[in-house]
Amino acid sequence: MYREGQATAIRREDYTAPAFWIDTVDLTFDLDPAKTRVLNKMRLRRNTDLPTQALRLDGEELNLARVLVNGAGTSFKMDGRQLVLENLPEGPEPIELEIFTTCNPAKNTSLTGLYVSNDSFFTQCEAEGFRRITYFLDRPDVMASFTVTLRGDKRKYPVLLSNGNLVEQGDLEEGRHFAKWVDPHKKPCYLFALVAGQLVAREQRILSRTGTEHLLQVFVRPGDLDKTEHAMNSLMASVAWDETRFGLPLDLERFMIVATSDFNMGAMENKGLNIFNTKLVLANPATATDVDFGNIESVVGHEYFHNWTGNRITCRDWFQLSLKEGLTVFRDQEFSQDMAGSSSARAVKRIEDVRLLRTVQFAEDAGPMAHPVRPDSYVEINNFYSVTIYEKGSEVVRMMQTLAGSEGVSGRAGFAQGMKLYFERHDGQAVTCDDFAQAIADANPQSELARVLPQFKVWYSQAGTPRLMTHGEYNAEAQTYTLTLAQSCLATPGQPDKVPFVIPVNMGLLDTQGHALPLQLRGEAQASGHNRTLVLTQTSESFVFVNVASVPVPSLLREFSAPVLLEANLTDAELLTLLAHDSDAFNRWEAGQRLALNRALSCIRAGADPALSPVLDEAYITAMREVLRHPDLDAAFKELTLTLPSEGYIAEQLTEVDPQQVHAVREAMRGQLAQALQADWAWAYEQYRVTGPYSPDAVSAGRRALSGMALAMLCVAARTSKDGMWPDKAYQAFMVAHNMTDRFNALSALVVSRHALAKEALAKFHALFKDEALVIDKWFALQAAAPDHGGQVLPSVRLLMQHPDFTLRNPNRARSLIFSYCSANPAAFHRTDAAGYVFWSERVIELDAINPQVAARLARAMDRWRKLAPAYRSAAHMALERVAAKAELSSDVREVITRALAE
Repeated sequence: MYREGQATAIRREDYTAPAFWIDTVDLTFDLDPAKTRVLNKMRLRRNTDLPTQALRLDGEELNLARVLVNGAGTSFKMDGRQLVLENLPEGPEPIELEIFTTCNPAKNTSLTGLYVSNDSFFTQCEAEGFRRITYFLDRPDVMASFTVTLRGDKRKYPVLLSNGNLVEQGDLEEGRHFAKWVDPHKKPCYLFALVAGQLVAREQRILSRTGTEHLLQVFVRPGDLDKTEHAMNSLMASVAWDETRFGLPLDLERFMIVATSDFNMGAMENKGLNIFNTKLVLANPATATDVDFGNIESVVGHEYFHNWTGNRITCRDWFQLSLKEGLTVFRDQEFSQDMAGSSSARAVKRIEDVRLLRTVQFAEDAGPMAHPVRPDSYVEINNFYSVTIYEKGSEVVRMMQTLAGSEGVSGRAGFAQGMKLYFERHDGQAVTCDDFAQAIADANPQSELARVLPQFKVWYSQAGTPRLMTHGEYNAEAQTYTLTLAQSCLATPGQPDKVPFVIPVNMGLLDTQGHALPLQLRGEAQASGHNRTLVLTQTSESFVFVNVASVPVPSLLREFSAPVLLEANLTDAELLTLLAHDSDAFNRWEAGQRLALNRALSCIRAGADPALSPVLDEAYITAMREVLRHPDLDAAFKELTLTLPSEGYIAEQLTEVDPQQVHAVREAMRGQLAQALQADWAWAYEQYRVTGPYSPDAVSAGRRALSGMALAMLCVAARTSKDGMWPDKAYQAFMVAHNMTDRFNALSALVVSRHALAKEALAKFHALFKDEALVIDKWFALQAAAPDHGGQVLPSVRLLMQHPDFTLRNPNRARSLIFSYCSANPAAFHRTDAAGYVFWSERVIELDAINPQVAARLARAMDRWRKLAPAYRSAAHMALERVAAKAELSSDVREVITRALAE
């Protein structure tokens, strides 16, 4: 419930160290769904660097029964949600503090703190959930040694887990039992975890490179054990990769993963006891797609890598969140690329990561919730677990790796040296983004990063996406090519004026036939290679290349070397050259995207009716045919290149957006591409089908992706030609598929093409998988994100909310239906009658009463309402005001709505 005075902004500049340090914590839990008893014995001491202060402990939804200091009763008071002890002993001597409380996990629908899911106990303490378990200094810079004893009914809760190493277990009276866990590493309370319930485990013993044995365990509910092999393989690969790439070993006797279906996040890196959403653990070929398998590998890696980047070294305060999250996203992206194998597969992974960044994070940077990678203030920290912190934070780390190279040392090697120094300096500490950046620079004193470090850190403090404008001028007589780079950044909330960023620009030059040109800057004795990193530090700088024999085609921002909006103004001929010949796979893909985007924007800005005049010209269609038929390109790369820019990405390029118009233009483009390449799609479907046993490897997954795309395009083409052959083939493929990827591709082809067989296929799909919760999530999501024909999607979504399998209380299920409609289906959501906005406001209010974190995420669907055309904009504003007028709003939702409405 929102209360006046609760939503006070917290500012980074106000940080002070804690008045007390907590050295040891001994927790004893008597587990009961309605009344769990928690005995908290702490040894703490005053921070003698600060003036004497009262001890103020955070707590929420707790019933306080007893407070003892050094074994005796003491006076205390409550100040809002804080327990205040003013008369603690003076001096540096340790203080023994004992607090006894009870809580009600069964009624905890927020899924933070200690809660019950499917009759089992779970915790989620990041960012501020531990205060729902016991009174504590709930902040990341207080690191303590934890000993945890769990007691519960042995029949109901045979498995009792917590952080660290199991040191003792046994039976108690009345059918109860206990387990005692000791974590040998100090940690902040947000990394505490507890799990108790009916669980089974897949186990694997491994040897580290030093010969130390470790036990890996993946715990799931009975019946799901057959879906854990891939998660275990991913965990073993993660352990091996981190030890090989960065020399970081597993530091516990055991490492555990536990899956639960009720979880607000994807997963959580609690020390030694990672708790995961089931969708990021459970997978077998019959129930999970290639995308699911890839996501599991990535997120298992991410959470394991946190063991060092987040756990061993943690954040001083929550403003430094990207210290662990941006860095660890970078690490999991590197891991996934290394696991992909070939250079082409690595490029595909990079393209996928950039596509997410540009579609979602760039939009966040341009909206009311824009904030720096290291924010200056927040009202509700949960709202800052954002794509800016994670994805843009990762790009900042990636730029550090690029700039860490020097003569004789690659950026990758220099970054590894920096990581080594970072751990030598800060292991076991709570530190800042500045500490990390300084370590990388200090380990590479001759690098460009060391030279520009103070300015480079603008990436941490300044919000917004820089625009990189480029202009090339060729002098045929002098055989020089002058490349001018310029940058600017629009104002963001609270930051009207911007200073220049440090922007590394990887680039190369091609001749008009597509051959790479040697690169020699003026002043250099000779040409050196075909790839160069230019570093822009000013508002504008020019770079002169010499001995350029012919007019070059610039290939700029290779591998997407900086998170910027590139405005290169390349001609169609230049883009077609890059698409056909560039050695950089990212820029090859980007050229195809730019060609499609230019055509979409031209149609939209001209106000043309895409039903009357073709959006795509023959040059583009021919180029796409050549990509599809190319004998040397990987299938995954072809699928990415042939996928049109999303409606959301197209909309972000416009000053004012009519979502219906954007949808109509993109649908026309897809229909035209489907028709024009019909014979080529038929060839590709047969050429790339995988008929052997299922494997989620990158090559096989790419082939399935392209054959699935071909099938969908053939069904779209059939809608115009009235040819039922391909929809019939899609239905047959759906019925006989041996894996979920092929089955779901066929089902999606029928749904996307709006064929009559889709209804029957959806019914059969539900009947086949009615007992598989994660698969039914896909069933809900597919229908909510379906193309809107005649406004039928919203009534369908409202009807699906009444389905026996739907519940708002499960975040996965709510996201599958509500979020897929409001956030992933712009044309269906942005209705001219405003019914989509009414639905959104109803759901935000309804969810907020159950789970504020999930509600706040849904509220973000209206971040970009000011870009909408006037008719939509006024209706969207009314919907936001409707939510804002609700008296009892959580601070999570209140902050999002208030910022969206701010001028």
